[in-house]
Amino acid sequence: MIERLKLARIMPAVRRFVTIGLCGTLAGLTTIASRRELIRYEDSRVSMACTYSIVAYGNDTQSMRKIVDRAFDEVDRIDRLMSHYKPDSPLSQLNRQASQKPITVEPELFDFIAECLRYSSSSDGAFDITVGPLMKAWGFFRGEGRIPSEQELSVARRGVGYQHVVLDARERTIYFDRPGVELDLGGIAKGYAVDRAVGVLRQSDISRALVSAGGSTIYGLGAPPREAGWEVKIQNPVAPERTALTVRLEDQALSVSGSYEKFFELRGRRYSHILDPRTGRPVEGILSVAVITDNGTAGDALDNVFYVQGVSWSRKALSAFPVSRVIFFLSESAGKWRMETLQRKSIHGR
Repeated sequence: MIERLKLARIMPAVRRFVTIGLCGTLAGLTTIASRRELIRYEDSRVSMACTYSIVAYGNDTQSMRKIVDRAFDEVDRIDRLMSHYKPDSPLSQLNRQASQKPITVEPELFDFIAECLRYSSSSDGAFDITVGPLMKAWGFFRGEGRIPSEQELSVARRGVGYQHVVLDARERTIYFDRPGVELDLGGIAKGYAVDRAVGVLRQSDISRALVSAGGSTIYGLGAPPREAGWEVKIQNPVAPERTALTVRLEDQALSVSGSYEKFFELRGRRYSHILDPRTGRPVEGILSVAVITDNGTAGDALDNVFYVQGVSWSRKALSAFPVSRVIFFLSESAGKWRMETLQRKSIHGR
């Protein structure tokens, strides 16, 4: 018998894993002059099912408005390319056709999927862009929580496994070697869109900016005037109104993955949307994981990798990934939690 219930809590489109201590809330449009006569410009746009926000410093409000708009346009372009919710996107077309024959895809999408598969291989399958059938089986795809039957899980798992995605680099084709396989880039595309937006800012000579994808992945470009970096506060995993930890970002990204983003509870047990692709079941015992990396793409993938693999594996494998710090927020009894930090000794001089 399949048990169902509505999600106990679904975070809104703006996922407040973190807040910006220096900048305040990332919403609206404001400009103020700094002591160095730099102008602070702030704007936001909804894209990829969350609110992207940008704070930038520059010399001219009008030019910054145009530059920031171009950065948001780039995020929208990534959404049109990689969304599996939009039926006419190249990714959706690939999902419909690739189990029938090899499909030629454009270079950017091909290279991005190839990078995703490298993360899958290096993480022993903890990160897997074919996890979609399991998300649907557990009811997380459209917002309803449910416990699937063992038969449903068995059927869903047949379509899961990055090994079933066959790439031909010479022909630039992608093929699924069994029916039921489909790609879901939601676990990494937001971070990639952050990186692309940062690239637009850099190309336009913006050297001080903060780009946020709904608070789940944030990149700090340079630092605000007279500051050592962008101050970012990571929320308490059991009391979101409180701060668990404050970090500073300078040419680095912070990504956070948390069980409190989307979950349901049944008979005193919590089932989160973060699934282990290899078992087909939600990961338990971890409330959230925050990672600091050199770019948003890596951060968006690795917060899931370390979340699924846990502390022991992550401690041993840390040096194999482009990450400077991993922070685990671990569940304890009676609603308590503890924090465990893994620090890489050196990454690009840091």
